[in-house]
Amino acid sequence: MSKQVIEYGGQAVGVVVPEAGRLKFIAVKYSVWDLDSRRYHSLDEVRAAIRNLMVSAKNRQMESRQLPDSSISAVA
Repeated sequence: MSKQVIEYGGQAVGVVVPEAGRLKFIAVKYSVWDLDSRRYHSLDEVRAAIRNLMVSAKNRQMESRQLPDSSISAVA
């Protein structure tokens, strides 16, 4: 296998290159920077890591937009 572009949501987010019997992920988008230089056993493992990272980031964004009731207070 030679290098292969990895897409998420129709957009290129990285490249995998074979290295020492594994696949090294090279991030090309900031959204997947946390995975840069990590090594995986298969393309499916790379795709799962990207999907998990993106879902986690989306969930964190949604949580930060919601204010818990305890954060709203009145000052007398």
